[in-house]
Amino acid sequence: MDINHFSEASASLQTVRDCFRFAISRFNDAKLFFGHGSEDAYDEAAYLILHTLHLPLDQLEPFLDARLAQSELYEVLNIIEKRVEQRIPAAYLTHQAFLGDFSFYVDERVIVPRSFIAELLREQLFPWLENPDEVNSVLDLCTGSGCLAILAAHAFPFAKIDAVDLSPDALEVARRNVSDYGLEARINLIESNLFTGLAGKRYDLIVSNPPYVDAPSVAALPPEYQHEPALALGSGSDGLDATRIILKHAAEHLNPHGLLVVEIGHNRDVLEAAYPDLPFTWLEVSAGDEFVFLLHREELPRAG
Repeated sequence: MDINHFSEASASLQTVRDCFRFAISRFNDAKLFFGHGSEDAYDEAAYLILHTLHLPLDQLEPFLDARLAQSELYEVLNIIEKRVEQRIPAAYLTHQAFLGDFSFYVDERVIVPRSFIAELLREQLFPWLENPDEVNSVLDLCTGSGCLAILAAHAFPFAKIDAVDLSPDALEVARRNVSDYGLEARINLIESNLFTGLAGKRYDLIVSNPPYVDAPSVAALPPEYQHEPALALGSGSDGLDATRIILKHAAEHLNPHGLLVVEIGHNRDVLEAAYPDLPFTWLEVSAGDEFVFLLHREELPRAG
């Protein structure tokens, strides 16, 4: 938004409806990318305006014709301007991201949570886990904000969870989220480069949403992604560097009959070509059956 747009809006907009229309127009004109929680300009405008005004996020209609105080108008226009001019993802502007009914604190030390594994944890990995109450130990590898570790703690009420990340900055964000959910006694945060700091540890379940964007895709990412930690996005020329390490060492860290669940983005064909002998089970999520795989310990390389 240039200064003329902002000045003109400050002088003429009055209601939530005015700001809502203005935001949608600016977002569409700027051709923003919506991949961090909202699907389009309409949803993003509603979210940012309601959040900024401290209103219920699911109740836009009752407030559309409410007139804004000058200070409120300034705050709303300020967040719209930042979203357009700096291309900052909405989650970083509000420090809030959602996975289903769960809300997490986020900032630019972690990627914005958006894992399909969250859907599977809501179903307690049914039917692959027959008795969730018998899951006693879970590893969340590349935990970032700690979101999957927290979902795992809710899905498996008797499990202790190790949440691992290479980035100490990411673990600080995860620590805040774990504290917000009162799970300090069940979730152990560990600074480690994948399995390097986990010698001798074994788990009933390992989940991981590792970096998986290939080099050409990293180069072509919209500007919004430049605000996210590069370490958490790219993973070598074909996007599989981290996944290769996980497949190589996962069996050493799984109990007998343990499960490995990994998200790999759009890399199914590349992964299957690289590991033609591994019997991947592709799990159905809202976007299809090519983004998350499951392997039993006994199906993994080096399994005993």
